[in-house]
Amino acid sequence: MSHTVKIIELVGLSEQSWEDAVKNVVWEASKSIDGITGVEVLNMTADVRDGKLYDYKVNVQVAFPVKNR
Repeated sequence: MSHTVKIIELVGLSEQSWEDAVKNVVWEASKSIDGITGVEVLNMTADVRDGKLYDYKVNVQVAFPVKNR
């Protein structure tokens, strides 16, 4: 039996942390994608204001199985 997985790239945002940004993107993606099996963080960035980090951003790949017809 062969398994095929689809991978899409998404951007997650948070005002709190990179971890929260990943959780946000997975939560939002799971509303329209069934069966998410994994996530890979590709890049993490944030804006800086007055020497402090804010607006955390993550680029992630989300994996989920392709359904057989």
